[in-house]
Order: sequence, then structure tokens, then C-alpha cells
Amino acid sequence: MTTKKLGRQTAALANPPSLAGHANVVGKKEGEGPLANSFDYIGADDSFGEASWEKAESAMQKQALSLALEKAGQPAAAMDWLFAGDLLNQCVSSSFAARGQDIPFFGLYGACSTMGEGLALAAMTLDGGFGEWAGVVVSSHFCSAERQYRTPLEYGAQRTPTAQWTVTGAGAAILAREGPGPYVTHVTVGKIVDRGIRDTNNMGAAMAPAAYETLKAHFQDTGRSPGYYDLIVTGDLGRLGSELLEELFRQDGVELAGRHNDCGLLIYDLEGQDVHCGGSGCGCCASVLTGYLLNGMRQGLWKNLLFCPTGALHSPTTAYQGESVPGICHAVAISAEK
Repeated sequence: MTTKKLGRQTAALANPPSLAGHANVVGKKEGEGPLANSFDYIGADDSFGEASWEKAESAMQKQALSLALEKAGQPAAAMDWLFAGDLLNQCVSSSFAARGQDIPFFGLYGACSTMGEGLALAAMTLDGGFGEWAGVVVSSHFCSAERQYRTPLEYGAQRTPTAQWTVTGAGAAILAREGPGPYVTHVTVGKIVDRGIRDTNNMGAAMAPAAYETLKAHFQDTGRSPGYYDLIVTGDLGRLGSELLEELFRQDGVELAGRHNDCGLLIYDLEGQDVHCGGSGCGCCASVLTGYLLNGMRQGLWKNLLFCPTGALHSPTTAYQGESVPGICHAVAISAEK
């Protein structure tokens, strides 16, 4: 019996699926940041023509998926599966966006790591021969996330220095069993890591240990070193979490600085836009991946990319009960060649 599994946590795909199309939709603040040229659609305001923030988030998902399908040259009816997720209770942004799409649907929740979870599941599904096409779409919205996790905007609460800004954005990717690159070649599925951080306004510190453990597992399972990759991108550790991750590897004698970046650091001008420690939310790494990163690969800037979105798996209820914040990170290796 043959297996595609390497070590404890990694799957090596025998027939790496192609990223046939990708697109994103973001809000006004994101469009004012340094990655503006990599976004497909920038909203004039964050309502996207809808009556509520939650409806606006669903509208972003629908538009991002439509744009990605258009780039892939496929109708929605061609999709065998749709993997979608967001930050809201019961993943309502995703299920309402998928309503009427007539695509077999998997609703996912991995907090800010959901894009990685979706890509991993979609890639393994197609590699296993269970279809020819799969879509992945995820989103977050600053206003809907604040209403659910912290304080409604009307309260005008002051944010702590370690806080991050939830990105208003959605990213979609269309995977094909056959086609030109870039390709998803390996996925390393993360484990829950909890180091006892209880401050829900310091998600970088809660998620950095999970990123460290997943990256270590990926390097061990594949036999690769950080130097194999042109770029290792986490998300969304922000400034503090990125410093912690690099220090954890430094203690192992491994230097990530210079090869590592973070979606939460890339999407905003940290000083000019007053986002404290950077960006966060499902839409952060999704919009950075489907714009800046994959566009860069197509332009030949990078040949091998390791995309490692992170998530803080807490809820308001667990926070009120004094629970710590579990972290997760999934690593997805993307290559220009099979």
C-alpha cells in the first residue's frame, strides 16, 4: 500500500492541483494600503451596497468567487466542491453567500487560518480524484468582527497596543485537477497549540507557538529547510507575533528573518494607518494570497512559497469564562512547477 503522507502531519500530493484562478475584494482602508494594486475590487465604502455589515461580508464573498471563476474561465456549475468560511457564528457569511450558487458546499471554521484549511482540503480532495474543480472562498469584515468579538463600533472603545485590525476583505481561489501552475504540492495540517495566553487582544502571542510547531513539522516531514522557500508567509501574526516566531526559531539556531514575512504586516502601512500590530481576520491572508503573493509567483518573483495562515480559536463565551486562546496554523506549499 502506498501513502501520500510524510511524517506525522504532512501530505505530499501526487498530482498537485493547479491554482487556475484567484481574486479578491477589499474595503476602503485596505485599498489605501501598500498592496492596493494587487486587489481586484476595492469598495468605495465598507457597506458594499448592503443594509448590514454581515450582508456586506456575504456580498464580498460572492463577488470574489465570481471574479475568481471568471479568471479561471469556468462557470459556478463546473465546481465539484466549494470550501468556504468566515469569522461569524455558524459561518453565516459563507452559507448565505453560497445560497443559490448550486455548488456542493463545505462550511469551514479555522478562524484566521481558514484560507489554509480550505486550500488543504480542496487540494487533497482533487488529488484524491474526487472531482476536477474546487473553489475556496473566505472573508472577514472589520465591523462584523468587532460586533461579535469585541465591542460594537458605537462604543468607541480604545484598542490596546497589541491589538490587530480585522481586515475587511474576501479572497477566492479556484483549484483544478489539471492545468498550468502555480501548484499546491504539500500541505502540513496543524495541531492545536495552547501556551496559556488569555488576552484576546494579543492574538499574535497566542498564535506564534502554533506557527512555530507547524513550520517545524513541515521542515521535519519534508526534509526541507527554510532556505528551500523563496518566501515563508505567515498570517496573521502581526508585528509582535512575527517577532516571537522568529525568536522561537532563533533559539533553535534557525534564522527566519529575511525569508519570512506576515500577511498582517504586508496589507497595511502600520504607522500611517494606525492599525497597531497589523492586520488579522480570514480576509487578511486570503486577500494577500490571492493578490500580491500569487500575482508575484506568476510574474516570476518567487518559485517556491510556503503559505502558513494562523488562527486564534477562541470565542466571546470562552473568553468570558477565563479560558486561554488555542492557536492553529496550516502550511501550504505552493510551487511554480510540479
